[in-house]
Amino acid sequence: MSTLLDNKFSIGGFRFGLDPLLNLIPYAGQFVAFGMSLALVVVMLRNGAGSKVAVKMLVNVLLDAILGSIPLIGYAFDFFNKANKKNVKLLRKHYFEGKHQGSAKGLLITLFIIIVLLCVAVFYLMYILAEWIFDTLGNLF
Repeated sequence: MSTLLDNKFSIGGFRFGLDPLLNLIPYAGQFVAFGMSLALVVVMLRNGAGSKVAVKMLVNVLLDAILGSIPLIGYAFDFFNKANKKNVKLLRKHYFEGKHQGSAKGLLITLFIIIVLLCVAVFYLMYILAEWIFDTLGNLF
């Protein structure tokens, strides 16, 4: 399924899969690609993948879904970012090289802190923008 989503077709030596093609269908295509990628992570988790590698795989899938949903930029991003291929590589390292073992607590805490900081930054920027708009409108009237 990973190959189908990321590397099934080739044009001029450039490989791509269904993921960027599905993204051309507004909303539904991105949702289907995200669901298929998420299903792959769930299957790997049920078949013994550790929590640390599962969290890394989920981050790959979420970044692919979030950045791939941005109009125009997301189309190009989906052609070059191959989240499922990255996840297969993570799994191989996990199973054959013994990497990405252990608990995902540190990774989850780090992700939580990054998300909180991003939310605070966005809300602060929204506050500054709203303040500027109200000041500008107040000066006009």
